[in-house]
Amino acid sequence: MAKKSAGLLMYRRSDQGIEVLLVHSGGPYWVNRHWQAWSIPKGEIDPGEDAFTAAQREFQEETGQRPEGQFKALRAVRQSGGKLVFAWAFEGDFDPDTLHSNTFTLEWPPNSGHMQEFPEVDEAAWFTLEEAQRRIIKAQAQFLDELVTVLAKTSPDAPIPPRFPRCT
Repeated sequence: MAKKSAGLLMYRRSDQGIEVLLVHSGGPYWVNRHWQAWSIPKGEIDPGEDAFTAAQREFQEETGQRPEGQFKALRAVRQSGGKLVFAWAFEGDFDPDTLHSNTFTLEWPPNSGHMQEFPEVDEAAWFTLEEAQRRIIKAQAQFLDELVTVLAKTSPDAPIPPRFPRCT
């Protein structure tokens, strides 16, 4: 059975249009990856936990901020490894300088017997939709497309680009 994760896509309106908050995974495997390596704050759904509760918990664990606002459900996406990711979008603001992520322990280097602690998220940043398309994990780019559609329906007067370039 495929793993399931849930997360939140925070967005804000700026002089540059819609911007989204993305996070960069911490640890040695992601340290030099910057393109198609960023993600929405998300994580695995615990047994017996509903997806929305997991999304809120993971956002707080990965950013240090309690998510608040009106949440709009987005369609789930399946990542290349088979993981199903559920997401909700909400308007908010976050100062990346205040990032405070939980940590995980990993044997590093592999087979060394040396355990090291790493932040689950080592960086957070705001990106325009165009830049986010180049940075976000490929399957999660669908969340950006859907955000544009949802915002166009709920805020028809807002300056939202009809479509934006996709990085392939």
